[in-house]
Amino acid sequence: MAAIAAAMEPRAAQAVEAAPRQLVAKIPLGEVKGRIDHMAVDLPGQRLFVAELGNGSVGIVDLKTFEVSGRIRGFREPQGVGYVDSTGTLYVASAGDGSVRLFRGRNLDQGGRIDLGEDADNIRVDSPNNRVFVGYGAGALAVIDAGENRKIADIALDGHPESFRLESGGSRIFVNVPNAHAIDVADRQRGGVVARWPMGQSRENFPMALDEASGQVLVVFRKPATPAAFSMKDGSLVASARSCGDADDVFVDAKRHRVYVSCGDGHLDVFVLENGNFRRVGRTSTAPGARTSLFVPELDRLFLAVRAGHGDAAIWVYQPTP
Repeated sequence: MAAIAAAMEPRAAQAVEAAPRQLVAKIPLGEVKGRIDHMAVDLPGQRLFVAELGNGSVGIVDLKTFEVSGRIRGFREPQGVGYVDSTGTLYVASAGDGSVRLFRGRNLDQGGRIDLGEDADNIRVDSPNNRVFVGYGAGALAVIDAGENRKIADIALDGHPESFRLESGGSRIFVNVPNAHAIDVADRQRGGVVARWPMGQSRENFPMALDEASGQVLVVFRKPATPAAFSMKDGSLVASARSCGDADDVFVDAKRHRVYVSCGDGHLDVFVLENGNFRRVGRTSTAPGARTSLFVPELDRLFLAVRAGHGDAAIWVYQPTP
């Protein structure tokens, strides 16, 4: 959007303050090759699950000891992971064969498989309604009944979904559809798209987060490298700025009113939204290709996936400060 380009220029020249986070641990993943994708957490069991896409595996990190406690192998490009606390079930979505595989209990015993067709990707869990949503294919969200472990519906989209978020105070799902240069807004109760928000000239809208307290959808574009906030009511642009490049994850720290962006160009950016604008308050150098992350508010930690190349593959753990 032209408005995005105009809005971000004044902020680019501002001085950046000391990075408001502290690196507290580096957890070696062992012999893990290639790209690392998304992560999920089992809070009751204190485990972090890591989709090791290039390695065809899912790493299991014990968050009490900060050590790898196990690894599940045999996936074809695992991308998305999600954990359902109520049933103790891990869901793993793989791009290579379009499958969603289930693993149950403390031992993660095999619990079934759901074939979606192709390019199974991001996973989101709707705990109150016992549903799991998986983006896949040329444009769909699969709706899975977490009690019966079967697909019960599809929500058609304008193109392959990247990051999407479930509204906690309502029934909407906000979906990044980069190929359509848009955000699709679907309704879980109606089972279809109810609005489409065009993104204009901005491209590659991959990461997304919701700031429901402020009524905003936060999206980070890769071209240009721009975080932007849109009104949850109508998709109108609220604020934007410049950010690090090749972003793949963005999270809201509601406690501190901050926004965390992890980027493949080897940086973590921290923003605050104030007076209708983004203000960058920190930038931390990480490692090239380290673009996927997971912020867990309950643990007050940000986990960053660092692929092998400039050292061994690892999960870097950051503690926000103050």
